[in-house]
Amino acid sequence: MHHLWESALSTLRGRLSEENYRTWLEPVQLDRLEGGTVTLRIPNRFYADWISTHYLDLILESLSHESGVDTLEVDWLVDEKLQQMLDRRADEARREEQQERAQQQQRPSAEAPRGPRNSAPPPQPPSHPPADSGLNPKYRFDNFIVGPSNQLAHAASVAAASSPGTRYNPLFIYGGVGLGKTHLVNAVGHRVRQDKPDARVLFLSAERFTNEFIWALQNHRIDQFRERYRTSCDVLCIDDIQFLAGREQTQEEFFHTFNALYHADRQIVVTSDVYPQQIKEMEERLISRFQWGLVADIQAPELDTRIAILKKKAEQEQIPLDDDVALIIAQKVQSNVRELEGTLLRLAVKAELTNNRIDVDFARDALGTVVPRLEKQTTVEDIQRATCEYFNLRLSDLKSHRRHRAVSFPRMVAMYVSRQRLKLSYPELGDRFGGKDHTTVMSAVKKIGGLLDKDDEDVKNAVAAIERKVGFS
Repeated sequence: MHHLWESALSTLRGRLSEENYRTWLEPVQLDRLEGGTVTLRIPNRFYADWISTHYLDLILESLSHESGVDTLEVDWLVDEKLQQMLDRRADEARREEQQERAQQQQRPSAEAPRGPRNSAPPPQPPSHPPADSGLNPKYRFDNFIVGPSNQLAHAASVAAASSPGTRYNPLFIYGGVGLGKTHLVNAVGHRVRQDKPDARVLFLSAERFTNEFIWALQNHRIDQFRERYRTSCDVLCIDDIQFLAGREQTQEEFFHTFNALYHADRQIVVTSDVYPQQIKEMEERLISRFQWGLVADIQAPELDTRIAILKKKAEQEQIPLDDDVALIIAQKVQSNVRELEGTLLRLAVKAELTNNRIDVDFARDALGTVVPRLEKQTTVEDIQRATCEYFNLRLSDLKSHRRHRAVSFPRMVAMYVSRQRLKLSYPELGDRFGGKDHTTVMSAVKKIGGLLDKDDEDVKNAVAAIERKVGFS
């Protein structure tokens, strides 16, 4: 039951914001699954009402997929122990707040006042706020698997955490879903607090920042909100900043928060699923500030990195995993870390339910149903990564506005291959290459095409190598 629920949660986590996941799903436990009925333990009836309205379909869909039972119904079981656990967490948060207030009173008056870490109102319904909104204790540097795909982002995160506010400020980390951005930004906060226990670190999603801002406006608490984020904060870590897109008033508030922290040499770490200039409906002045420090990308992990991730997860979950089985899983699942770990948990659940050992034959047979068989469609990002590998460039350079030939020539080749093979429009390609004008893409395609017509060996070799890497030839 434990592995079945963990496996279902790993799927749900990728479909919800981190804040909503931790608030509504972490306190819930799977009690049993008998026939077509699943019994879930909850702290109180409010959880049953809220989850039924917002998340029940997702939960039942995930459990059905993991268990193989087509149709499921749910029974709720109120567990006072879960409520007591939430109450203890809330009490601990209040004690921390009281301790920080006492420490604040003992500090010299010349020192800037330090507010409590969790003093802001919660973003969820006021009738049942989340108990904790801080750093995730599971995400630290020592359990982050480093490989070529994330080496730059990891090194920059360590440097920023070691000298907050002085190096790589702001630090902007971007990449696809489930590749480790949230892990790194939490690790930064933990390292800062490890080196300086009294550091005031705030970690939250952009969604939570927005909800707290709206709450502060509605309840005439904007002064406390600004105190929390502009004065009583040494390190601000914002996850999924793209959530602010299109929210003009929240962007305005974050802009001034950013400025206040930056000019006070306070560290800012931001994550996004795309390059700064690819965030649509984001103010240009914010995009510009995101690029003041370092922009680092995280790509899908390579085979060796995927194997290392699997072995680390198996060790944490106490799942016996042979090297040959790890290789099979890593070869089958190439998308992201979250799917990789979820597949391992699903294998463990199936092995436990069928009383089998996870060996090579079992893994090969099970992966046929565990992992959806989807045709992989080549994307612009695949071509960009192949280009970066061929020319030994960073993806952030390829999408930048640098005009040096060492960057501009590979960029033009990548644009040419993308246009010829994917048949995308010039404006769309411009967006994918860091917000370039469509005329820039047209010029690049025309120039590379002309060089190919002249049998330029360098261009021919580059185009052929990149196309081979992504499977076009």
